Amino acid sequence: MHEADTRTDRPAPAGHVVVIGGGIAGLAAAHRLLAEGLRVTLLEAGPRLGGKLRSGELAGLRVDLGAESVLARRPEALELARAVGLGEALQPPATATARLWTRGVLRPLPGGHVMGVPGDLGPLAASGVLSAEGLARAGAEHALAPQEIGEDVALGEYVAARLGHEVVDRLVEPLLGGVYAGNAYRISMRAAVPQLFEAARSHASLGEGVRELQARAARAGQTGPVFSGIDGGIGRLPLAVAEACRAAGARILLDTPARELTRTATGWRVAVDAPGDAEAIEADAVVVAVQAGPAARLLDRIAPTAATELRGVEYASMALVTMALRRSDLPAGIADGGASGFLVPPVDGRTIKASTFSSNKWAWAGTDPDLFLLRTSVGRHGDEGDLKRSDGELVEVSLTDLGAAVGLAPTVRPVASTVTRWDGGLPQYPVGHLGRVARIRSAVAALPGLAVCGAVYDGVGIPACIASAGKAADVVIATLAPAGAPLAPTTDQHTGQ
Repeated sequence: MHEADTRTDRPAPAGHVVVIGGGIAGLAAAHRLLAEGLRVTLLEAGPRLGGKLRSGELAGLRVDLGAESVLARRPEALELARAVGLGEALQPPATATARLWTRGVLRPLPGGHVMGVPGDLGPLAASGVLSAEGLARAGAEHALAPQEIGEDVALGEYVAARLGHEVVDRLVEPLLGGVYAGNAYRISMRAAVPQLFEAARSHASLGEGVRELQARAARAGQTGPVFSGIDGGIGRLPLAVAEACRAAGARILLDTPARELTRTATGWRVAVDAPGDAEAIEADAVVVAVQAGPAARLLDRIAPTAATELRGVEYASMALVTMALRRSDLPAGIADGGASGFLVPPVDGRTIKASTFSSNKWAWAGTDPDLFLLRTSVGRHGDEGDLKRSDGELVEVSLTDLGAAVGLAPTVRPVASTVTRWDGGLPQYPVGHLGRVARIRSAVAALPGLAVCGAVYDGVGIPACIASAGKAADVVIATLAPAGAPLAPTTDQHTGQ
């Protein structure tokens, strides 16, 4: 068992919560619970914290090896970053000019859309993303009768019925794929893009609904950057949250998977596996902040209905290929700061699904005068065959696609490269997903002092995961201090240590 350095010079608050999972959701839950005066033990099965938020070095340069930005139009991630001392490090992209590599050409990503669904066909027509036939089909929606949407619908299916398949294949798919690494024709509109779902239900046409959403955003003053990063990389966020938790008295255990949850007369017992020994940790409450599979195993005996539902959650795998190239090897137009990268519609049959020109996109990543950082992504749900390739092969196919997209010479080789594989990294939200989440939470709610959170439940983005953590923490807090009553003291008992 590896126990992170913990401050012990402060009195232990009443009430002890075990948080299972050291990704951003688990860390955010721990941070929230500590702020309420509770004692917290956080268990992480692996050797590091942060989950899909991970930073590293390549050719001596800092790089993000997982998520690289947060949605700036939701407050949760920005508020947490400020709370843990990263407020001054928050920064918008240096450029947000993305392109689409489609129909053999890099084209501008047209504005005036919500997750690829256009409200204005003017920018779409100017971009050349759609064929003349596809553009005409999108423009014919006004002649269609309103369509009953029901309780849920697949985003791709609904948009194709209203605006045609080209809008889905060449706009919605690459944009949605960048978030979920999924298939737009299966993903729930209600779960993935709830504001679009409500607009579709309340307007005669989808285009009208999109225009109303854009007008509402303008009235609310949401005209600034859509995304935000952190100087030095988003991977700094979980480490800063962990340090703040330690400073507040949290006990953080790495390489310590939770094996079993048991309800006791006074709370919970968490059995853990640790190198060379085992331990049982007594707690007043537990927050489960791990992926669906591990969560199902923990809940199997105590909440079988929730466990069954969790086992039905599917995940997508992907890989990020990060490279440092010599600026002198780059063709004109890449390193000029004009573009942040490009998306690739799966319908075009390329291996890579996107490329980010990191040294253009983030000021902190573009300071080296000789080296240029970029990365590509490979794999999505139902299209993961390329992930069987070796790391070296993924670098080579990425270079080949970059050659076709931006003119990178076939002789160019990176100064350094690394491949980060996120096997089963992104949960899928098919039609009916929110019903599944409701059933899981209903089953868990029958067990006082237990809550769940993470990307499975309320959205895969960082702000959504932090909001999910806050919701779980509030459930626990309400359980431990009902109707404002003081928290009952507890004694932490350990065996086998």
